[in-house]
Amino acid sequence: MAKNFRELEAKMSRGARARSDVKTQKMIEEMALNELRQAMGITQERLAKALRINQAGVSKIESRSDIFVSTLRKAIEAMGGELEIRAKFSTGEVRIKQFGGLARRRSSRSRRSGAVRRARVAA
Repeated sequence: MAKNFRELEAKMSRGARARSDVKTQKMIEEMALNELRQAMGITQERLAKALRINQAGVSKIESRSDIFVSTLRKAIEAMGGELEIRAKFSTGEVRIKQFGGLARRRSSRSRRSGAVRRARVAA
């Protein structure tokens, strides 16, 4: 018979609970993209629809170990998040900001190219 986690946790010593909390926090802080999607209760199909690709495309993104920053940003934003890139040094952390305008620049480029296409069609 399955036991309620709260009942099991109540029987744990303070030390065991503290170790469990540390492990839990570490697991939350470090997730693969597919684990993050699953933890948020989002299906590959739903993410694919938000990204305007097919489910196989989402599977391909999640299985890659090396993807474009722009692809990762789109996936995170489609899940309702915001991507930040930080560099960690022994002296502290630095937020890398050159990727911040990626989505804005691309969308303004898309609007311009759309306007050019419309102008060509009208001519």
